[in-house]
Amino acid sequence: MATFRLGNIATIAARAPLQNVCKVQRIGLVRRLATAGSAPKKPTSTLGLALKGVAIGALVGTGWSGYSFFKGGVTDHMLHEHVGPKVLDKLPDVKITRKIVNPKDDSGLDLVLFQFQTCPFCCKVRAFLDHSGLSYSVVEVDAVLRQDIRWSDIKKVPILLAKSKTGKYVQLTDSSMIVSAISSFLRDKKQDIGDLAMFYPSISYENDAGKKVFDIMNKYFLMFQEKKVDPRTKEAQEEERKWRAWADDHLVHLISPNVYRTKEEALETFEWFSDVGDWSIHFPKWERDLMVYVGAFAMWGISKRLKKRHQLSDDVRSHIYDACDKWIREVEKKKTTFFGGSQPNLADLAVFGVLNSMEGCQAFKDCLENTKIGPWFYAVKEQVMKNRGNVL
Repeated sequence: MATFRLGNIATIAARAPLQNVCKVQRIGLVRRLATAGSAPKKPTSTLGLALKGVAIGALVGTGWSGYSFFKGGVTDHMLHEHVGPKVLDKLPDVKITRKIVNPKDDSGLDLVLFQFQTCPFCCKVRAFLDHSGLSYSVVEVDAVLRQDIRWSDIKKVPILLAKSKTGKYVQLTDSSMIVSAISSFLRDKKQDIGDLAMFYPSISYENDAGKKVFDIMNKYFLMFQEKKVDPRTKEAQEEERKWRAWADDHLVHLISPNVYRTKEEALETFEWFSDVGDWSIHFPKWERDLMVYVGAFAMWGISKRLKKRHQLSDDVRSHIYDACDKWIREVEKKKTTFFGGSQPNLADLAVFGVLNSMEGCQAFKDCLENTKIGPWFYAVKEQVMKNRGNVL
């Protein structure tokens, strides 16, 4: 993987043409619709009012977000802004859902991941953290109220808080930036994660629709000190970056139209979300059912618009079959088990993470039957699970 020397980043950022800035990463298509609380024995009028309030709040919030998105703001003329990562003096007061503890982890990192369990981008980050053998804490974010990320200006997941040598926590956002920053640290642990994060600034630019948006600078690049720590060829590094970007810019946009293709598949998908997310354990039955049935219907409708936005035909399965076939052809060219060789590299983990988000859905079962993705997918999964720590 090509490396950037820290002393050259400012010059590179200044010279980078606008068209080379990557597209803004899309918000994870799968959201967990959850609110904390305990189940009352009998629904009451107060409960009914609360539910109506949550629904109205979500509707108004969604409407305002859409209005703000298309309307823009008074600062839209300010392009080429560079915004560094946010730094917190201490961890926010949030509930840790679970911890992944690996006794072999010698990184010294203190990591807290804010996520939705079945978000493709969150799955991608977890695949990387687990394969790297890292310990980390998990906070499941309420997709409706998002109370656990109210401290952050970024209202989408994943968000990873990493403790720097100063004792403060740096906020890492964008799944690919998270992977690159942590991967850079693991290759040279003398670096400070807080310092590394400064070399992944958000930069503003005008997208094809003429709207001001932000993207993470250099999110597919690793950052090192002056010494060389990546023995691979330049071509191998560039290939890895190319396919990591492909997973973000193409593959991930095929997930939602496929897993919510019909009402029946949408319901099956949300039943699977409930199982893997232990919704029946963490939420009362009425809330779990609300999430499953309302969520399934909503995402079935949204998937139709996403299909149109990404210019997919009515036969959405053909698109994801083509994507799986394309990836496997690239792996087969290597004549190795993984694209990265004998072990998965960051491209392997990116593609695996995206596909892993739909593993329990009919769409994935169809991919196994109609493409050759299975052997590679389960080989990567075996490596990820072998390196993962204990779940507490």
